[in-house]
Amino acid sequence: QVQLVESGGGLVQPGGSLRLSCAASGSIFSLNAMGWYRQAPGKERELVATITSGGSTNYADSVKGRFTIFRDNSKNAVYLQMNNLKPADAAVYYCNRLTRIGGNWYEVDDWGQGTQVTVSS
Repeated sequence: QVQLVESGGGLVQPGGSLRLSCAASGSIFSLNAMGWYRQAPGKERELVATITSGGSTNYADSVKGRFTIFRDNSKNAVYLQMNNLKPADAAVYYCNRLTRIGGNWYEVDDWGQGTQVTVSS
């Protein structure tokens, strides 16, 4: 198991930006695909961004063009730069290691505490 600690959330106005950070410990981080998920009240957790060990990225349609996932293997960290935030982006954001099964990504580790993102004027 890997311990995951998310940070960087907060309150931002619509159109604003935030950068989320995820620190991972206890594994050879650079070998793992990583993902950012979010969960809004009353909704299922959804995967919004992925990055492979080789640096390939993919995004949910709802965030494409606004969010950027990137990683720093020297710091065992993955980040999510979120620009042009919308009220619909408000959620608790989580990171996790990913494993690919049957063409789909699945989380590997227990969830961390997440970081709250609130988008409101």
